[in-house]
Amino acid sequence: MPMVNAYGHAPRLSVPTQRGELSAPTSATTNIRTTITTDATEGGGAMLTLPERLDREEREETRQPRANPRVAIVMPALNEAAAVGAQVRAALAHPALRALPLARIVVVDNGSDDATAAVARAAGAEVVSEPRRGYGRACFAGARAAHDADILLLMDADGSDDLTDAARVARLVMDDQADLAIGSRTRGRVESGALTPQQRAGNAVATLLMRLLYGARVSDLGPLRAIRRETLLALDMREMTYGWSTEMLVKATRAGLRIVEIPVNYHRRAGGASKVSGTLAGTLRAGWRILVATLRYARWRPSASRPREPRVGGSRA
Repeated sequence: MPMVNAYGHAPRLSVPTQRGELSAPTSATTNIRTTITTDATEGGGAMLTLPERLDREEREETRQPRANPRVAIVMPALNEAAAVGAQVRAALAHPALRALPLARIVVVDNGSDDATAAVARAAGAEVVSEPRRGYGRACFAGARAAHDADILLLMDADGSDDLTDAARVARLVMDDQADLAIGSRTRGRVESGALTPQQRAGNAVATLLMRLLYGARVSDLGPLRAIRRETLLALDMREMTYGWSTEMLVKATRAGLRIVEIPVNYHRRAGGASKVSGTLAGTLRAGWRILVATLRYARWRPSASRPREPRVGGSRA
């Protein structure tokens, strides 16, 4: 029987690579999510009560990949009333996203002082409230809310992410070409003023460290990414602020997941102010969190146990 890791992949000969080049497994991949069940008619076991049978069927459903996986967009949002409505409406109507098909959009209101929640809801999104501020907290609350989704497409609510490219990123995971798909803004076309000099410099330093420490050949720590929900839960995410994206990438690399990065276009935000690059203090805080997250998980190893549901706060708004 071939050896597999906790994610159902055989050990790999090389680290995940850039530009869609996937590392080769040393033996045939085995899907450990496939379960073998026994019943009273199959092995003489005890008869299951209806609640027990329903519980078992629900657990088996979450373990086995569906033929037509459900995709949910998760948008963390803090004071994005000026942009989130247009972004939600555009995503719901976009042909490439509708063709996935897109099951729903979850907007996580991360303690906004404006009408972000009302605007998002009116545009057609499901709104979840996570009053404790932090980018990671908002993303995690969205992952929790999208309990029936197979694949999560994480993107910003400010209109900066290109929707056609977002669909391409999701397709990489849907078509089993990647376990974690990332959109690289630095390799794509960036509108003037969309990325500040400090963002570019911080990205360059962080991705250089990722390559030197972990062999991860990525060029951007951007927000546009796709991952299976159960895979994300298995990463046991801990960084609840700016270090979220870095932690995800470090742990995915340590776990031997297939990481694929593709160029994406990046637009100027449609409204509001950036929480990272909008102020010097925000830039410094984000930079420090990213650096800490890059180093903190150098010895992390994936657990072989079944992924746990996130227990971070978050409620329907």
